[in-house]
Amino acid sequence: MTIYNYVAIGSMLLMTLLILVQTRGASLGAGIGSSGEVNTERRGTDKTIYQLTIVSALVFILSLLAGVIL
Repeated sequence: MTIYNYVAIGSMLLMTLLILVQTRGASLGAGIGSSGEVNTERRGTDKTIYQLTIVSALVFILSLLAGVIL
């Protein structure tokens, strides 16, 4: 296994954990669109977790592409 495989596995596990930790839209009605929440802006730790999820997704995609190309 190359370093790209280890990076892909690590970022995939981190991304999965971060997605499971997020609380927004956790109710069943939120999937349908009838969420009763008024605020639409992420704040505090919710925003940090969201940004870390995006970064880990980008690292995952880039490591897969690097593994295929190289």
